[in-house]
Amino acid sequence: MEIFEKDKKVFPWGSSRRFNSYADHFRRMYGSRVQKVSIDAGFTCPNRDGTKGFGGCTYCNNNAFNPSYCLPSKSVSMQIREGIEFHRKRYKSSGSYLAYFQAYSNTYASLDILRSLYEEALAYPGVIGIIIGTRPDCVDSEKLEYLKDLSRKYYVAVEYGIESCYNSTLEKINRGHTFKEAVEAVEKTAALGINTGAHFIFGLPGETRQQMLDSADIISKLPLTTVKFHQLQIIQGTTMEKEFEENPGAFHLFSWEEYLGFFIQFLERLNPSIVVERFTGEAPPRFLKGQPWGKKRTDQIVGLFEKKMEELETWQGRLYRAQ
Repeated sequence: MEIFEKDKKVFPWGSSRRFNSYADHFRRMYGSRVQKVSIDAGFTCPNRDGTKGFGGCTYCNNNAFNPSYCLPSKSVSMQIREGIEFHRKRYKSSGSYLAYFQAYSNTYASLDILRSLYEEALAYPGVIGIIIGTRPDCVDSEKLEYLKDLSRKYYVAVEYGIESCYNSTLEKINRGHTFKEAVEAVEKTAALGINTGAHFIFGLPGETRQQMLDSADIISKLPLTTVKFHQLQIIQGTTMEKEFEENPGAFHLFSWEEYLGFFIQFLERLNPSIVVERFTGEAPPRFLKGQPWGKKRTDQIVGLFEKKMEELETWQGRLYRAQ
């Protein structure tokens, strides 16, 4: 339900923006912009090293989203320092930083190793917290209890790659875990008071538009703090690129106009208490199989979404009904 204030609509998250924005979420918490700085700490995944399989997720090529300064040969501190310099050129107002352990599964090691890496990041001047990207099958009670203790002093978030609510899709893309495992990990993490995030991809082969829209109702029931959504992109150097070349008819890649309409419908059904970090994915053009959306950047895309939502007089959660 929206609230009217001096001719402006202020939505339940306390902003006139038509979705529960990640940037605004941190401004409310800390009073200013908070910038993420990515780190590649040299982890792998259980579906890469043979524990559960080989080859990793069929869509994944980490080089497509790792910033140039992220190299596991560099220390955590060095990557943070270079990351801060990298972002200062674009976001001069940032004074606080979140160390984002991004590449692969960043809880896939012993607690002693994790403690050393995380605490090195948190000791860096200006870093106020950590975000840990990982898989639902790479956490346990000991690690979560440690993160709970850290969260008493710092901002701590665990961001789970879930990708789909449907087991048939998860199997096709070689995730190596079920949706039930994802739900259990999210619930255990949130129950300890740790900020809990998730990542989903729209357009994975075999999923219908209706299934993707229905996932809004499923996701809305999860105790998530934040969520990221990406449209499927075919990234060069992946197993999916080969699958696409062999059978392009098995894939339906969203056009820009189609995704604009689809995602607004999805957002209307999404729980308004969930903070939305991303609407879309962005990879350097050199990694993309084709360039179906032209050269639109993430900030331009968000502006186009907000303009369209204003035209339609709609917002995140307009059709959401708590159950």
